[in-house]
Amino acid sequence: MSPSMHVSQPLPATDGAPTPLVVATDLAKTFDVSAPWLNRVLERQPRQLLRAVDGVSFEIAKGQTLALVGESGCGKSTVARLLVGLYEPTRGGFQFDGQDAHAAFKTPQGRQLRRRIQMIFQDPYASLNPRWRVGDIVAEPLIEHGLLSGESELQARVEELLRSVGLAAADRVKYPHQFSGGQRQRISIARALATSPEFLVCDEPTSALDVSVQAQVLNLMKDLQRQRGLTFLFISHNLAVVRHVSDRVGVMYLGRLVELADKHTLFDSPRHPYTRMLLDAIPKLHATGQARVPVSGEVPNPLNPPTGCAFNPRCPHANERCRNERPVLQTIDGVRVACHAVEEGRC
Repeated sequence: MSPSMHVSQPLPATDGAPTPLVVATDLAKTFDVSAPWLNRVLERQPRQLLRAVDGVSFEIAKGQTLALVGESGCGKSTVARLLVGLYEPTRGGFQFDGQDAHAAFKTPQGRQLRRRIQMIFQDPYASLNPRWRVGDIVAEPLIEHGLLSGESELQARVEELLRSVGLAAADRVKYPHQFSGGQRQRISIARALATSPEFLVCDEPTSALDVSVQAQVLNLMKDLQRQRGLTFLFISHNLAVVRHVSDRVGVMYLGRLVELADKHTLFDSPRHPYTRMLLDAIPKLHATGQARVPVSGEVPNPLNPPTGCAFNPRCPHANERCRNERPVLQTIDGVRVACHAVEEGRC
């Protein structure tokens, strides 16, 4: 089997471990970003394919939080959109509570599944309709899914949802522009909770907020998770935020998972050179006065990724095997890592 054909499989559930609610297997999404056909003919250019996500596998147990981290453009948000059905995978699949989610999305019963999976978007300024009152925004999923129809029932439910995220019932008559960024994200969370979902996909929900407001929103999300037994996929590039909210962490690079471990293991003893590079770049209070180690090099062009390991041009441990053979995500000392150097004990 050639390196490009390797498929990384999720780990089987161990005895006594909770059954995963979410299982992604070899999930991939390729976009055709070619120039128009006539331009390609005249300029003799081939088609260009962007492999935004290229064989990602993971699982999330009920009530747990998996965080995906990595530099901008590594495919985190594409994974999020694949899981909620906004994109259809080019390859691989996603099972939710034992059923093929992407097959179910295409059937009439797919509406039932969509009620159980909701998404919180990155920018609260862009994800709320500025012409709608907050009450209408939060009530929209209830009406769309036919959960409530009576005006008095809808109003009572909307007010209950607003209070659950720390807003006042009277806020339902206001417009989004009358709120701060943190309050707008609370409205987005209330809207996501309207259908009583079990799985929330959070695409950098605090990155557009001030640091003090970030903490308030993150604490609210953790409280809601405890109260409702929610399962989260949390997308972020902020490792401090990830350390606060996650149970397990997956590190992505150029569309692939390079390391997947529980939070404490990953932060205390990172294995992959890229993970180490990211963690070294975090300011540390006990290391005041010491020079920070920058994340060296640049992410390669995703339209023309390096052969072998995508990280090899930036890796201090790269050798000939790294430049020619794509590493497979495998379990090494209890951590899933895709790295020849780790496998061979070179780092």
